[in-house]
Amino acid sequence: MVLRVLLVEDDRELRRTLRDALAVEGYDVVVSASAADATAVLRHTMVSLAPFDLLILDLGLPDGDGADVLHRVRAQFELPILIISARHDDDNKVHLLDAGADDYLVKPFSISELLARMRVTLRHRGTAVQAPRTHYHLAALTVDLAKHEVRRRDELVHLTPTEFKLLARLVRQAGQVVTHRQLLMDVWGAEYVEHTHYLRLYMGQLRAKLEHNPTEPELLLTEPGVGYRLAEPE
Repeated sequence: MVLRVLLVEDDRELRRTLRDALAVEGYDVVVSASAADATAVLRHTMVSLAPFDLLILDLGLPDGDGADVLHRVRAQFELPILIISARHDDDNKVHLLDAGADDYLVKPFSISELLARMRVTLRHRGTAVQAPRTHYHLAALTVDLAKHEVRRRDELVHLTPTEFKLLARLVRQAGQVVTHRQLLMDVWGAEYVEHTHYLRLYMGQLRAKLEHNPTEPELLLTEPGVGYRLAEPE
């Protein structure tokens, strides 16, 4: 299952950097740049088919303090909250941890530390987190999710954004069956879970680009009535 994260950060460059880094790690990331937008997104999403699993919350927002968002969220929802902030005084940290934050990370921080704090926070809330696969190699196919690169026989293969997102979802659980519903939810969104024709269309396109013989696939395998599986890598 892909874990959904709401990232609330007003710095555009940092927001983009964190979003891209988390996406490579297999998280489904929704971004917000203000307190009002974050509150609205949470109110709408937490009652939907795909609620958030984690909130990453900056304190210095343009329309208010992230601490106010923390208080509002904690009063309504049980999702874990990881604070990121340049404020490093101990009194502020203690106050926010006592107010319901699960962890507090001081800027600047490394991506690896953020990912580790996220894993710990999720584990403490009972959510199992496994390191996702980001590199795949079997036969003539090589996929590097971090580089956003797909090669067949060492030649670069151009994929559309949706084709790449679908392939990346299968790479992260290579060797395991991913159901139709899960693929549709993770690639297209919760409102598309009944649109199985999307999967047939895009899987056909991927096979045409990646398989030696698309009519007899050896990499992108169908599990009839269940979903799809990317063959176990080397």
